[in-house]
Amino acid sequence: MSDEHDTAETLDVKGENCPMPVIETKQAADELESEEVLEVLATDAGSMSDIKGWAGSTAGVELVDQTDDGDVYKHYVRKTA
Repeated sequence: MSDEHDTAETLDVKGENCPMPVIETKQAADELESEEVLEVLATDAGSMSDIKGWAGSTAGVELVDQTDDGDVYKHYVRKTA
């Protein structure tokens, strides 16, 4: 569990390109309990807008944070329902 966002699970989709990071994020988020946070690690720059768009248009999840360290994009998604 990560201390930064108190994540319940980490999903590693590094090396995968659109649409797989979003598809795998959705599948992993479906397995979370309410209020748990999923950390997603991706190398696809498009994942920043793709996951933001998915979370913004999907009931029951919210995008908590996104970071870009240059090599890995980190996304934190909370299941709200």
